Amino acid sequence: MTTLSIKDLHVSVETETGAKEILKGLTLDINSTETHAIMGPNGSGKSTLAYALAGHPRYEVTSGSVTLGGEDVLEMTVDERAKAGLFLAMQYPVEVPGVTVTNFLRTAKTAVDGEAPKLRTWTKELSASMKNLRMDPDFASRSVNEGFSGGEKKRHEILQMQMLKPQFAVLDETDSGLDVDALRVVSEGVNAAKENSDLGVLLITHYTRILQYVRPDHVHVLVNGRVAESGGPELADRLESEGYDRFLVEA
Repeated sequence: MTTLSIKDLHVSVETETGAKEILKGLTLDINSTETHAIMGPNGSGKSTLAYALAGHPRYEVTSGSVTLGGEDVLEMTVDERAKAGLFLAMQYPVEVPGVTVTNFLRTAKTAVDGEAPKLRTWTKELSASMKNLRMDPDFASRSVNEGFSGGEKKRHEILQMQMLKPQFAVLDETDSGLDVDALRVVSEGVNAAKENSDLGVLLITHYTRILQYVRPDHVHVLVNGRVAESGGPELADRLESEGYDRFLVEA
């Protein structure tokens, strides 16, 4: 079992008025095979956590630690984190004109693994994953996310996760902007990635609807940069009925 361990993490972001602390001592352990859901109101630090783990340069870790299997993640460059097994599905995937989905995925896989995948096996696996995600085969020859709908971009993020096979996937509001059908397909893609691997998932979301399809082992409520409460799936159900008011009053 591998563990992604976050201890007393403090993260600041530069704003027009100077540095602002967003995460204020967040502690969380995620074991491989587990699914952890992070929920919380706007501005609580959910996306900041995702970007800090991925190594976004705008987000400065001022104290605390992050380790993956005992290795210091914070000392790694962005590409080293990917090679170590960290993956981020972005809330707002960017367009990359001129780079096809096929070339992007195979180049990324080669960089992560240190060697190019066998072409026949790779092509077969890519076609199968795209089919399961209800993606038109033509998308393989299109530029990355260029002209994609919101749902298509999110499916492409899950396609990346399936093909790169990370140890831990951080899904930053992958459910946002999806209709019911697209949500189901994306959720099935997450579950499929977990079925035949030891993938650990950190699922960041505002709403419980995705948790009806991707059942979490643990749910954490993030408020004002800290974990205010942790529990099982029943905590998400309570949040659905009660909201975050009691946490905001306490904060």
